[in-house]
Amino acid sequence: MTTPEPAPRYSERLTPSLWVFLATALVVPASLLVFLPISILAGCLVAVGLYGAIVAVLVATTPTVAVAGDTLRAGRARLPLRFVADVRVATGADAVRERGVGLHADAWLLIRGWIPGLVRVELADPDDPTPYWIISSRHPEELAAAIRG
Repeated sequence: MTTPEPAPRYSERLTPSLWVFLATALVVPASLLVFLPISILAGCLVAVGLYGAIVAVLVATTPTVAVAGDTLRAGRARLPLRFVADVRVATGADAVRERGVGLHADAWLLIRGWIPGLVRVELADPDDPTPYWIISSRHPEELAAAIRG
């Protein structure tokens, strides 16, 4: 019998923003443009089907970030909190730099472009070549506090 996972101190789904769904809706007129000359029914069915598939993939692949017990979970990855050396929050220009020119090639990333804030988790594991994790978050201060506390 397995022990139940403790209740999370912090949990967040990195769902796509409304503008992502609106931008992907451009597949509707594009597919209508291609398929309407063949058949109005085919054009409408393909347009609705493609958009439905895109929405389903976006929702199904939405990762969760959670801190529960002594573990940070980011998507499928798990990090025992004993290996956390430091936690930093980045927003605005700092977040852009962290995701761009300031990014270490060996860093582990869970980045979603539609989420502006992020948390940088420095690692203290001598056996791990990964220097830090970068995790997108809509509430980076709360995530950082949960990791620290």
